[in-house]
Amino acid sequence: MTKVIIKPENQEEIIISTFLSPEEIKRLIKLNEIHKEKLETAILSENSLKEDWLSPEEEEAWKDL
Repeated sequence: MTKVIIKPENQEEIIISTFLSPEEIKRLIKLNEIHKEKLETAILSENSLKEDWLSPEEEEAWKDL
């Protein structure tokens, strides 16, 4: 069993016991970072895209769906 200590920014450390290897833990952390970046991009894009999505032209184009 592997013991992992995680210290999120501006938070207390978290101690986790797991059967994952250190390499697997590193991969999971990297995947989480990638997912977080994609989510942040989607959230930041939403406001600018909303203007296009809510235009009368878009409403007309999609009205039959």
